[in-house]
Amino acid sequence: MSEQRGRLRLGVNIDHVATLRNARGGTVPDPLRAAQLAEEAGADGITAHLREDRRHIRDDDISALAAMLRVPLNFEMAATDEMQAIALKHKPHAVCLVPERREERTTEGGLEVAGDTDRLTRFIAPLREAGARVSLFIAADATQVEAAAAVGAAVIELHTGAYCDLHAEGRLQERDAELSRLRDMAAKAHALGLEVHAGHGLAYDTVGPVAAIPQVVELNIGHFLIGEAVFRGLGPAIAEMRRLMDEARG
Repeated sequence: MSEQRGRLRLGVNIDHVATLRNARGGTVPDPLRAAQLAEEAGADGITAHLREDRRHIRDDDISALAAMLRVPLNFEMAATDEMQAIALKHKPHAVCLVPERREERTTEGGLEVAGDTDRLTRFIAPLREAGARVSLFIAADATQVEAAAAVGAAVIELHTGAYCDLHAEGRLQERDAELSRLRDMAAKAHALGLEVHAGHGLAYDTVGPVAAIPQVVELNIGHFLIGEAVFRGLGPAIAEMRRLMDEARG
């Protein structure tokens, strides 16, 4: 199978616009407006994670996004019966299964696929039948990549959090080793017929090496862009990320 070519897609995660809204209550800032602005700025898709505790995105946000978006909706969710029913109701373009623990601040680590293959195979099947492209958010680990292919996922999203954390801590040798694992697992997944995405923690100073991985066709970035939007606006923040991605892709 040949390497992927063409424009690298950018999915913008709007979860933390909802975090700001929910901190005070009411309707401001509106994550739907953020999604519209992201579309206008060149986002290729919108990602929203409906967590069990509804700490940011809420059910009515998902309903409104499914109705209004002109670009694909990537619905992040835990592999629970409740979330499966919501996904089957709205039939988003993509469903990304992520690990979820109530006490965590953000998603920590990748989904354990290899130890849960029978359940995940059964869980994914109705989502696929409904037309959703099912993605699994996993660490750069060969066992997990192979398991993702075995359970019937169409896509994997490689967790780039460890790479970004090591970069921020100045642990450059370990960072480079993690980047090498990301490259190797992107190639392995592509060889197995999986589409490869990547995301978590990416910022202006870390996006380039990941964007340059030829098998990666989509990056999903949220928290950094929402934070940067406080200072420069969401449109310009996305435009700069888009520029760096395109530059790295060459």
